[in-house]
Amino acid sequence: MEHLLKSLKEKGIKMPDEIADLLTGCKKATAFSTTQELADASTGGRENDLFEVKYTDPVNGEYTEVIVHRVENGISANYTEPYMRRRDPATMTIADDLPTDKQRFRDRYGYEFQEIRGETFKWLKSQELGLFFYFAGRDNIGAGGLAIGPVNAAFFLMGLSMMQRIVPVSELDSDFEINSVIYLAPTFRHTHFKGKQAVIHSRGENLHEIFAYNLYPGPSAKKGLYGVLITKGEKEGWVTAHCSTVQVRSPYDNITTFMHEGASGGGKSEMLQHIVRESEGQVLIGENIISGEKRKISIPAFCSFSPVTDDMALCHPSLQTGTGKLSVLDAENAWFIRVDGINNYGDDLFLEKITIKPKKPVLFLNIDTKPGCIALLWRHIEDEPGKKCTNPRVVLPRDIITGVINKPVTIDVRSFGVRTPPCTREDPTYGIIGLFHILPPALAWLWRLVSPRGYANPSIVSSGEMESEGVGSYWPFATGKKVKQANLLLEQIIETPRVKYVLTPNQHIGIWKVGFKPQLLMREYLTRRGNAKLRSDQYQAARCNILGYELNYFSIEGAKIPSRFLKVYRQPEIGEDGYDKGAEILSDFFKNELRKYLSDDLSQTGKRIINACLNGASIDEYETIIPMGYKYSFFTVEDFEKTNGNH
Repeated sequence: MEHLLKSLKEKGIKMPDEIADLLTGCKKATAFSTTQELADASTGGRENDLFEVKYTDPVNGEYTEVIVHRVENGISANYTEPYMRRRDPATMTIADDLPTDKQRFRDRYGYEFQEIRGETFKWLKSQELGLFFYFAGRDNIGAGGLAIGPVNAAFFLMGLSMMQRIVPVSELDSDFEINSVIYLAPTFRHTHFKGKQAVIHSRGENLHEIFAYNLYPGPSAKKGLYGVLITKGEKEGWVTAHCSTVQVRSPYDNITTFMHEGASGGGKSEMLQHIVRESEGQVLIGENIISGEKRKISIPAFCSFSPVTDDMALCHPSLQTGTGKLSVLDAENAWFIRVDGINNYGDDLFLEKITIKPKKPVLFLNIDTKPGCIALLWRHIEDEPGKKCTNPRVVLPRDIITGVINKPVTIDVRSFGVRTPPCTREDPTYGIIGLFHILPPALAWLWRLVSPRGYANPSIVSSGEMESEGVGSYWPFATGKKVKQANLLLEQIIETPRVKYVLTPNQHIGIWKVGFKPQLLMREYLTRRGNAKLRSDQYQAARCNILGYELNYFSIEGAKIPSRFLKVYRQPEIGEDGYDKGAEILSDFFKNELRKYLSDDLSQTGKRIINACLNGASIDEYETIIPMGYKYSFFTVEDFEKTNGNH
């Protein structure tokens, strides 16, 4: 370790004194330079195919947190406790005194973080540690950093090294800066946090520290470093969007690029998936959960597509081209893909093929395996007998994905996905969203402020009720001020007037179970249309104002989508009265959430949009604030503030 520190000094890379003291004072420290080295260490050596990640603490004595298998196609890790198989949304607290709307550590736990910080370093010094350098982001947009944790949790470090690029020690140069660090101390979950996941952010002037007190990588290795990027963007005036991005080519060679946003479970990874045909070759739109009726259509040829991003997209100023459209670049080096929708062989042939014989080691989480076997995506571990885990995952290096685009792309359509429950007249819910709706830009901004987490979320520990994921749907990972992020998102929408906005449900349209078909059919349809505008008789103001415009008719390759999927009040099980009750639930939810953003720091245009919603604005009023179309292509944010400041 002395050799590493000396080498860094010679290269002009400053290692914080506290970290240098930790690495020289611990039992042993091993620096890793490749993901393969971490894969080998994940089972205590390449020769082992079974390894238990064990710790001893005063609460549990000796216990096993994770069982790791070396399988033919990578590393498979399974948590012994079902709670640890998904992200707890309440993990984050802030341990510094910089501006934040998040709960501070001292307020939640009743004492200063400095106390547990010292205990953390003391515990780490008692361990054999593994470490590696990474770069969070891509193409020099982002933050360099260092990950440190017990070497027996190398599977966790492996996943992090895949998602954010590991930088070999030999490739470090004088331009590399340690702007962030992740410390991993799993035992503290039990000794200090009552068994709950906890991730503590401490933002210094030059160093953003993340203390990860659990072994599920979602809230720390994945979303923790997302928080680092959001924090950097908040300082510099740009956004890292929570989205998947896909460039789609129609059978007639139209190319359309989609950016699909939404809260956890909102269909981001699914936007990069193929449509699955039924055994007879048709496409199932949905199944009526009361009558059992199934509705199918025939589509002779699907669009082809190239993935761009899976979950995080850099919207950095250096990427923008001044065309009136938004340009984005993937913020990750590998994708953390949820595969709960793959339940049988053939459900997703692309992912199945690429993970069964990968060119590089793949990390599987919550997949039922045996040592030395082939990990199969449809074999989800059970949380309890007969109940599969809803959050099986695979960490997939993006450079082994066929057709992946590695350069910035320009967005044509920004869609927003919402998990919706079934809705009936007797049990009305917000499950009243049609197959897809067209949103004026002002309404599109409101959906990104509210970001409903929605029904039966598979990725996180939740109540099951409708909750707000918060601004941009990335608020759970942000460390700063929500109004600042709201202003940044509104600026982005105003400055990209040639982008179109749509809203899609998943899981249910009224009483019909539809899965993720709405967004995939929307993708097929809008790609076929290319730049052609919808006919004026094809859409009208939705019965619920918050839903923008609803479609009057919709056909793909001559196959007509029944109107019950476009206008939910046409379903006899719901009717106009059931729909209106659902609309009231949705409207009340929006109003309660939007009031939280009204402050002196919110832009004048933002205040006008929110007040319009609180007053029950019509679709025309939203269009007046920010028109839909090209009328204002060369307006700036300042132009809007001057105009809207008079209202």
